[in-house]
Amino acid sequence: MSEEFQRGALEAILMVAPDPVPLGRLAQTIELEEAETLRLLRKLAAEYAGDQRGFLLREVGGGWRLYSHPRYSEVVGEFITAGQSTRLSVQALETLAVIAYRQPTTRAQIASIRGVEVDSVVRTLVTRGLVEQVGTTAATGASLYGTTPLFLEKMGMNSLDDLAPLAPYLPDDADLDDVEKELR
Repeated sequence: MSEEFQRGALEAILMVAPDPVPLGRLAQTIELEEAETLRLLRKLAAEYAGDQRGFLLREVGGGWRLYSHPRYSEVVGEFITAGQSTRLSVQALETLAVIAYRQPTTRAQIASIRGVEVDSVVRTLVTRGLVEQVGTTAATGASLYGTTPLFLEKMGMNSLDDLAPLAPYLPDDADLDDVEKELR
């Protein structure tokens, strides 16, 4: 296959992919080494950014995906949300932030940080695919929650290491355990 064909194949795949596509899968599909596929992807990303197009190619959420250019975010947002209410409430955003920074965490721990009941908000985040149950506590069997790959994708991150350093401002695990014991 020529480089032109491989580049076109990558563009075609990324155009229809609903989620970020891992490098290995892209390389296997176009029958090219990962290093060479990565070189082509980076070349495409640089070209798109330099051409002032309406989209960008980015590596996020463990793979590569096409995104609308941030300069058009207002127009795209209006187009997508026309007649819909898809934004998360302030309560949901606060809860999502607590889960992202403290995961895995229980509803009781989230409630102790936020100071309000969070059951319905956590259910909303689970329904939207941003949060999932990742286990249970050994002591009480309470559900533990963490963020999903969709959360990383929507936030434009590759991993939780990309979160801003806010954790020092949150209560220690020991403080949360004490609160959870009080709630029992």
